[in-house]
Amino acid sequence: MREALAGLTVRGRAFVAAGVTAVVCAVLLGQPALTRVGVLVLALPLVTALVLGRSRYRLALVRTVSPSLVAAGQQARVTLSLSNEGRTPSGVLLLEDHVPYVLGTRPRFVLEGIGHGWRRQVGYQVRSDVRGRFEVGPMSVRVSDPFGLVELGRAFHTTSALTVTPRTVVLAPIPLGGSENGSGDNRPRAFATGSAEDVTVREYHRGDDLRRVHWPSSARMGELMVRREEQPWHSRATVFLDNRATAHRGEGIASSLETAVSAAASVSVHLTRRGFAVRLVTATGEDRASGWHERGADLSTAPLLEALAVLRPVEAPRLDTAWLGEPGHGGLVVAVLGAVQQHDAPVLRRMQSQHGSALALALDVDAWVGGGSGTPATALLAQQGWRAAGVGPRDRLEARWQELGTTARSAARASTRRTTEVGS
Repeated sequence: MREALAGLTVRGRAFVAAGVTAVVCAVLLGQPALTRVGVLVLALPLVTALVLGRSRYRLALVRTVSPSLVAAGQQARVTLSLSNEGRTPSGVLLLEDHVPYVLGTRPRFVLEGIGHGWRRQVGYQVRSDVRGRFEVGPMSVRVSDPFGLVELGRAFHTTSALTVTPRTVVLAPIPLGGSENGSGDNRPRAFATGSAEDVTVREYHRGDDLRRVHWPSSARMGELMVRREEQPWHSRATVFLDNRATAHRGEGIASSLETAVSAAASVSVHLTRRGFAVRLVTATGEDRASGWHERGADLSTAPLLEALAVLRPVEAPRLDTAWLGEPGHGGLVVAVLGAVQQHDAPVLRRMQSQHGSALALALDVDAWVGGGSGTPATALLAQQGWRAAGVGPRDRLEARWQELGTTARSAARASTRRTTEVGS
């Protein structure tokens, strides 16, 4: 009852005040008829509050977000399916769904005629220019009587997730080096006789299919070894993203890190469409949960894009190198880098030496705070054998990507000339 009285609306409080005033005036003026009017006006909101407070509503809510994975700038639709599974009717339902401010304003709905077996669907659009994983909900419900005298609050505790992936741009095909012809462990040895000596094996990794365990090699090596003859025969590419906080400048959506994340997402989608199996590696190492994303359909990069959607800067002074010690992960590497220090040079050299081709998009991070020199880490990367292109805050990624292709063609022509000179 106390909750119901606290839920009196402005109209309900006005009725109470008017009823009390009428009764007092009737007593002072000796008007019995006015007393009856005052009691009626006073009793109406109080009785309504009593009935509404004792009512037990059984409202059910099913929230659907479609699609649950969208790119930044795209819209998703939230559909709310409500039903009244109880027998108590309601005059009006005032609904408000709680959404993060980056998705827009909180939607509000007014529904009437809620009786037993009532069902209704309502929906609204959400849109975010910021990547991330957001929780839509919970929903708060205000139950009102038909006269609008009392409103009681109810709440659903369920929420639904919406993942907003980074923006991507379409990149033009460019020469990617020898990695296009296969690399590393992507091309197993030919099997001449099918004997144990012809089987290419590697160490067992957690999650490998036990049916691929090669027992003769395991007995010889003293640890579990698995066959690699079923490895795919297509190229692999590693997209490396330096997400160290010290390597980037700026804040929020306008920071250099956001540009780097968008570039990594665009490169990943581009390579997947070109037939590469792609994995993501950050400053803290490889994300085992995302793994390799096979070529072909755009949906194959969904786990990788989800990982980029929630990627945050890390407080790590140096780059993790544990993933470089894994055998057979050669092929193409595309690095998206921020500020590069001299102590990063050995890691970059090792990355380049262990891959068939190494490309880099180096962000001129000082330009994000107005102090850019226009000469990012491309010189240091070139010393380590990388093909690199600098990226500024106003540069178009497509143009810088094509610049890498121009560098590759120039290098190929120079190599051809050297070969011709040696042959002559």
